[in-house]
This record gives sequence, C-alpha cells and structure tokens, in this order.
Amino acid sequence: MWGNQMTDEQSSPSRPQTSHLSQNQRPEFVERPSKLARIEGGDISDDGGEEEEEEREFVEGNMKSMNPGIQRYLVAIEYIGTRFSGAQKQSTCRTVVGVLEDAFKKFIGQPVSIFCSSRTDAGVHALSNVCHADVERISKRKPGEVLLPHDPSVVKRAVNHFLQKNEGDIMVIDVRCVPSDFHSRYKAQERTYFYRLLSGKEPLSTFEKDRAWHVPEDLDLLAMQKACQVLVGRHDFSSFRAAACQAKSPIRTLEELTVTEVASSPYFPSILEREQSNYAKSGTDSPCIPGTHGFGVRRRHHCFVVTARARSFLYHQVRLLVGVLKSVGTGDLTVDDVERILKAKTISAASPMAPACGLYLGHVKREIVTMSWF
Repeated sequence: MWGNQMTDEQSSPSRPQTSHLSQNQRPEFVERPSKLARIEGGDISDDGGEEEEEEREFVEGNMKSMNPGIQRYLVAIEYIGTRFSGAQKQSTCRTVVGVLEDAFKKFIGQPVSIFCSSRTDAGVHALSNVCHADVERISKRKPGEVLLPHDPSVVKRAVNHFLQKNEGDIMVIDVRCVPSDFHSRYKAQERTYFYRLLSGKEPLSTFEKDRAWHVPEDLDLLAMQKACQVLVGRHDFSSFRAAACQAKSPIRTLEELTVTEVASSPYFPSILEREQSNYAKSGTDSPCIPGTHGFGVRRRHHCFVVTARARSFLYHQVRLLVGVLKSVGTGDLTVDDVERILKAKTISAASPMAPACGLYLGHVKREIVTMSWF
C-alpha cells in the first residue's frame, strides 16, 4: 500500500540517509538555487499585462508566507473531461482539482491545495494541463517532525495509484520540483488547444462518444483554412467572447489557427493499408484511405483538427472560433462573412458555439527552471 511505503519517514533506497528535521528548522534542500537552468522559452510580449500584475502580487505575498519546509511540485496531468464539472474546485461537483486534491491527501496524509494553469470547462479534455502543489512531508510516526521531500517519481506513482482507484479518467504524466515562487498559471507563456470534428453521415462510433463533435455534412477543408487566415493575428475578438467573460480587454493575439485533416481515431488499418504496408509501398494520398466495407465493418469519418495557439484566450473563444469555421466548412458562411463577424465585435454576430466534447487542452508552454532533488 502506498500509505505504508510513501508516507512514513523511511527513505527510499536511492535517497541518502539524513537526520530528521524539526518543523522550525529550514532544510537546506528546499532553498532556491542561486543559478537555475532554464529549459523553455524566454519572455514574450503579448496580452499578458493583466496576469503579469497578478503574478507580481502573488510572488511578493508568496515569498513572505511560504513555509521553508514545504516543497513545491509542478504536476502535469491528462484527463477525459466527460465526467468532470470543469477543472476548478467546486463544493458540490466532481472536478479535476477536487479529485487531484483527494489523491494527494490520501498519499500525504494531510490536505494539499492544487492550482491549475488552465481552468477548463465541463466536458473539456486535456492532453496536458499543468498544476502546482505545495507539500510538506510530516512523519506519521512522530507528528511534527519534518522529513525530506519525496522524489518527483514517487509523487507521480503514488498519486496515480489513488487516482486509478477513482474513475480512472485522470492521470499524472509528469512531476518536477520547482522553486517556491513558481506559479503554474502566471508563468504560462502560451497555450495550445485542439478541437476534433468528425464529418460523415454515419452515426458516431461508441469509441468516439464525447470525444469529438459529429458533423453529418461534408466539410470544405480549403474554405476553412482560408477563414483561419482572416482570424489569425492580433484582433478585437469581442465577437468570439462569451457574455460571462471577465477579461478586461477583448484584444488577443492568435499566434496560430489551422485546420488539418488527420486519420480518425481509434484507428486500425484496413485490408488495403495492411497490404500496402506489407509490400513497403509509400506515397499515400491521404491519411484516411478508404478500405473495403464488408458486413460489420464501420465506415470511417473524416477527422478534422482545429489548432488554436495563443498566450491567453477569452472565455469560450476557441469553441466560438470553431463554430464559425464549421459553418464555413458546411457552406453556411463564406470567408467574407467571417471577416464581417470579426469586425462586428459582438457575440450575436457569431455562429453557435461548438460543444465542449471536441475540445482538448494540448499544451501549456512555460519558462521552467530545474531544481536538484536531494
């Protein structure tokens, strides 16, 4: 059991034996290194002034109040958002942060607060969302005695152990030690979202339920790509901003907005594709190669993925953008209509918003510093 292996004062075999520390002593291993190796990025100038101001206030207060015996961990997670009422903790609903905090509490033996970089909505999935957690390892045998922090690999395995006893729809994919002034949300430099659309008359596969937006009509990929060119860049995105958005400014810089046709998933090779592979043939025209449709063989949908990348997004911006692109793909809107909607600067001009089920938080880019674990 993890409770016996990971939460008492016994050190792991690879960890050097050290004397125990009292709660009032400052352990040397949690001091911030004077030199930190930068892994990602540099500063970017974008629409982050509002967050930068919040970050300064956070850091100033954080450095004054942080207990020197606490280790801050950066935690990357993936999850299927279908059964979550969003990422942010709510007292009466199942949320990503709530489930993650419960798993940490079972591992550590005391409450742990989780802070997420991106607060996804109900039904939205994440390939990689990033959180941070402050953990103080207290001896269960000798209450009040502070122990060496857990190795990040131990945190990952132990928390996943308890997460899998839940619904099994969330998993920790990476853990790293970071300085006490590192904040997962305010250090984010860029966010990438993906949106999956499955086009075709056939009903959506059971395996794709709540994983994509099913569009029965054919989609014009070229027209959608041309519409993206109108929307990419720095604009007033008031037409793509939900009424409940609390951002001070509707100005955002959309670094990337693309539509790509990819192989539908779950993907298994057809007879034709297997034969091509066996004979080492190459140069296929499309990732979605039609095979022989015999009895009991499901016809594949055409899968389109919209990629949106920016430092920050307005509330429901990506889903509103996808809604317009889908309308262009079906022929209900033209590229000129998209330009008109953008200039209208009112949400009433936009197409209906795309459902949450097709949206995936793909990646959160940040400046990360390395800390040695002792």
